[in-house]
Amino acid sequence: MVFSTPPYLLQERSSVRRVMLQVLLALLPGIAAYVWLIGPGIVVQLVIATLTALAGEAFMLALRRKRLALFLSDGSAIVTAWLIALSFPPLAPWWLIVVGTLLAIVVAKHLYGGLGQNPFNPAMVAFAACIVSFPALMSQWPALGLKLDFLEQLQIIAGLAPRIDVMSGATPLDALKTALKLSDGSIDVPTLLATQEVFGNFAGRGWEWVASGYLLGGLWLWQRKLISWHAPFGFILGLSLLAAALWAWNPQQFANPVFHLFSGGALLGAFFIVTDPVSGCTTPRGKLIFGLLAGLLAYIIRVFGGFPDGVAFAVLLMNLCVPLIDMYSQPPIFGLKNEP
Repeated sequence: MVFSTPPYLLQERSSVRRVMLQVLLALLPGIAAYVWLIGPGIVVQLVIATLTALAGEAFMLALRRKRLALFLSDGSAIVTAWLIALSFPPLAPWWLIVVGTLLAIVVAKHLYGGLGQNPFNPAMVAFAACIVSFPALMSQWPALGLKLDFLEQLQIIAGLAPRIDVMSGATPLDALKTALKLSDGSIDVPTLLATQEVFGNFAGRGWEWVASGYLLGGLWLWQRKLISWHAPFGFILGLSLLAAALWAWNPQQFANPVFHLFSGGALLGAFFIVTDPVSGCTTPRGKLIFGLLAGLLAYIIRVFGGFPDGVAFAVLLMNLCVPLIDMYSQPPIFGLKNEP
């Protein structure tokens, strides 16, 4: 009898390299919107993360005496690098991206055995470790009205320009949470969403387009049958149900579900994080449960926790539950009766 290990592919005549390439292509609409919103600095971060990931991958493969050409060309390290760069602040110092990427590749991936063996999502391990270790740097986002050319953004990333004057913005989720806490009940959510420049038509101003880019790319992956609908649908459902329930109960203190879906890393997480075939569930019902609980946890952490977003922590907590979920969500074996 032959047993296979994840990642499992849904397409026939496919390969890890081809799948990873298509995942990278699916991220391009969101990256394009990111460049339009913030500037070319995000491209610099993508390059730094990619080079670091490939270097870390090569070092660990050499240490483990694995074939460099085979594993370096599969694209898995690059996908992890891109997810890290898109999750971190776009003008974060270069060394922060390097530290996060090395944590993901060396610790979260190769110390568990490499591709197909890691129980935790490497990109989310990097994000969680860095936001706990460097909370100030991970919270410094550029103001949307800030106009910096490529050279100025490059100088900030390289540490050659001061950060205090330019890093005055906040994510929509962080801005909403902070304003509500500081107001001590004197201001409500509808007023904040109507008056703050950081908020747009239904989420963060400009960030709506980035989230829409991730949604477009995710739907393309689903249409290509590279991902199934179960985990993304479960994540969106879990996040939306809890957001809708609290919004209906007290719309003055809780934002509507559309705001939560198009803010932060919700749609990036729904289509590119919880669909990870290695650290996620393998059964269809298990994927649905995994996504649903991850969405619920992400909302609870981002609204009631101390961090601006909860996708990374929600996914890591659910990664712990994958073996149990898979065990209890296995479909019945044809020809065998279920024992009472």
